Amino acid sequence: MQSALNSSTVAEMALVCFHKSVIHGTGGFAKMDIAAGTRVIEYVGEKITKAESLRRCESANEYIFSLDDAHDLDGNVPWNPARFLNHSCDPNCEAKPDGGCIWIVARRDIRAGEEITFNYGYDLEDYREHPCRCGAADCAGYIVAEELFEHVRKQHALVG
Repeated sequence: MQSALNSSTVAEMALVCFHKSVIHGTGGFAKMDIAAGTRVIEYVGEKITKAESLRRCESANEYIFSLDDAHDLDGNVPWNPARFLNHSCDPNCEAKPDGGCIWIVARRDIRAGEEITFNYGYDLEDYREHPCRCGAADCAGYIVAEELFEHVRKQHALVG
């Protein structure tokens, strides 16, 4: 793991360091073994209204999480290294809301050096604009929520 913490390291947190990823751009990697159920990193950002969230989404901001019926969290801020975590169709983490916060939590045991990933949970709107490069054996081909995998695969089979 020492080789990962070199001059190419973008940021470092207690359990995660950030550097170049084979999936896409910068990614987060486990600095040590992480047990299932562990809060790996908090996804932080600016708390905004739903109306402001819609405006920002229409401006191609893809870092927004729903917090509650009135507010969302815009993670596209410099103080949020978790925004660099990549999507996977077979993620080792999941995003869990907890009292107005979003935590990235390990779904299973994660080995030191393994890339930290979660499913972004995108809907079907413009899904073809978001091809997936996760490399998972059962990759859906596009960044969509798990419950949409079969629909996307069927659509792709019809087109392909």
